[in-house]
Amino acid sequence: MKILVTGSTGQLGSEIKVLSSAYPELEFVCPNSKELDICNQALLNDFVKDQGFQGIINCAGYTAVDKAEQNAGIAGLVNAKAVGHLVAVSQRYQLKLIHISTDYVFDGTSNRPYTERMPVCPLGAYGKTKRAGEMEIMYSPSNSIIIRTSWLYSTFGNNFVKTMLRLGEEKDSLSVVYDQIGTPTYARDLAQVCLDIISKQGRIDTKGKLYHYSNEGVTSWYDFAQAIMEMANIDCKLSPIESKDFPTAAKRPAYSVLNKAKIKADFCIEIPHWRESLAECIEKIKSD
Repeated sequence: MKILVTGSTGQLGSEIKVLSSAYPELEFVCPNSKELDICNQALLNDFVKDQGFQGIINCAGYTAVDKAEQNAGIAGLVNAKAVGHLVAVSQRYQLKLIHISTDYVFDGTSNRPYTERMPVCPLGAYGKTKRAGEMEIMYSPSNSIIIRTSWLYSTFGNNFVKTMLRLGEEKDSLSVVYDQIGTPTYARDLAQVCLDIISKQGRIDTKGKLYHYSNEGVTSWYDFAQAIMEMANIDCKLSPIESKDFPTAAKRPAYSVLNKAKIKADFCIEIPHWRESLAECIEKIKSD
């Protein structure tokens, strides 16, 4: 089974490449953005048509949340229009497609974990363009599923964990917002789920095409940062602040905990707690 991984140099794509050796029945093709521009439909079609692919995992995305406010056109091209191209090529060649989306499609006003059936209301350009990408899939008959995730981090690229580790070593004190609540997700855990799902034989059930995945548990950015410092044995004083005291170009959802009951039931997976996965990630970062 031959799988195309788009966005293969990002956090999730990089973790998929690390885990790929555990799936000898799968052959992975992982082009970078220069080798394959998924925003160009003709180039994408030419790349796919003669390769004999059976599935696509789309990890590509414009994820610079604040920059998206000034670059909504570019964000829309990557997060929505390119998804439409992937849907079209998946339909044409009868490929499975797994697409990664985000908790930012919600406005954060809920007081209970978001299920796949709850209404969306993105607050900024990033969330709006990711929602538009979801709709490209949801309104198509393609053999595709969407997995929404939250607060992604890994040993690769730039992310909150690596930023806190760096700042914690550089500074004596830091201020971190405490009034944004969610769940961190270790990209390696999500990569494992994507590979397990796409490796299953038979067609993906298009009636259940939308899923939520994050690690288990609930926390704030402040408590997340505190855990990072403790696990890395970094002596840096953290002060909790409100979001209004740390203004950003894009507004974040105050609450974006995802309900994972559906993906756990449909694919029989067990999800580790965020603290467990964080400890594993920090250990890998420290050993590199």
